Amino acid sequence: MTPTAVTGRSRARSRVLSILYVGCLGRSSRSSMVMRALRELGHQVRAVNSDALDERGERLYFRDPVWKVMSKLGRPPDRAGLNRSIRHALTQGPVDVLWVAKSPSLRPETLVRARKLHPRLRIVFHSEDDMFLRHNQSSWFRTSLPLYDVVFTHKSRNTAPGELPALGAQRVVFVDKCHDRYLHRPVEVTGADREALGGEVGFVGTFEAERADVMLRLAQAGVGVRIWGDHWKKWRGRHPLLNVEGRALSADEYARSICATDVNLGFLRKQNRDLQTGRSVEIPACGGFMLAERTDEHLNLFLEGVEAEFFDDFEECLGKTRFYVENAAERRRIAAAGLERCMSGRYSFHDRLTEMLRVARGDEK
Repeated sequence: MTPTAVTGRSRARSRVLSILYVGCLGRSSRSSMVMRALRELGHQVRAVNSDALDERGERLYFRDPVWKVMSKLGRPPDRAGLNRSIRHALTQGPVDVLWVAKSPSLRPETLVRARKLHPRLRIVFHSEDDMFLRHNQSSWFRTSLPLYDVVFTHKSRNTAPGELPALGAQRVVFVDKCHDRYLHRPVEVTGADREALGGEVGFVGTFEAERADVMLRLAQAGVGVRIWGDHWKKWRGRHPLLNVEGRALSADEYARSICATDVNLGFLRKQNRDLQTGRSVEIPACGGFMLAERTDEHLNLFLEGVEAEFFDDFEECLGKTRFYVENAAERRRIAAAGLERCMSGRYSFHDRLTEMLRVARGDEK
């Protein structure tokens, strides 16, 4: 089976659609980026927030042990009334597309009801997670999977016959990662920005043992590395050149940190079977220099040594890190070419969503 893919290179515009969007709508969430892009593409978008919040507005999985246990058992309770909210929204006007972003507590009967109310409705599922992995699924998701007209995934492996199609998905379409036009863009940085957020070598992301080991070895080899992200606090003090900040960056700080860092490292998360990550596109889109793990998908996105740099092992990572820290002109040339590739390759949410909607509506040429 040859995977279906969305490249984002089509310039054709979709007709105006009425879209009911279901997703976690925090201020800097991916769902909010997608929803804003859909609206700016001219579509009429209503939204239902799938985040399960308590009376304080905090996510339940931070506080509710019963919710945590039931979620791990694959049957997350619908404490937020998500299914009721979707059913109500479906009665408030025409709907061409029901777009679901993960939402593990969504029940299959809600999708069946949606189809009855709107017989020509296209039902779309979209997730950046590896939905073949059990910890990302719920029993509701597995039961609902055959009800979606299209499943969009950023994990190419999910398109294989033995993965989501084997679980009943009618059509699985691979989409490369996207960047947000407003958050992921070049910014002017000052000396104060570099002091506060940047440096010679940096990494932004959650802790994982393999990536931590590589960065510790870089520090031991004399390369200073600054790390931003969650779950790194136990690594503080491991080495004087390993600067663990112990917190995530805000949405506003993220692009500024990339632009204030000479060499931005890009590690894959092995437990998610990554072949690319959000940073794979976001770093170049910010005009930053990226040195990432070499994969076929990375090489398809950016020309090696021209638009980004890649490595296979620690020795190559160390050698290229040292070279590009010392060679600012080469670093800047590659960063500029990477930014241009993001623009000409149409890697933004706006660009990719245009083609995704064409696929969802069955309008491909």
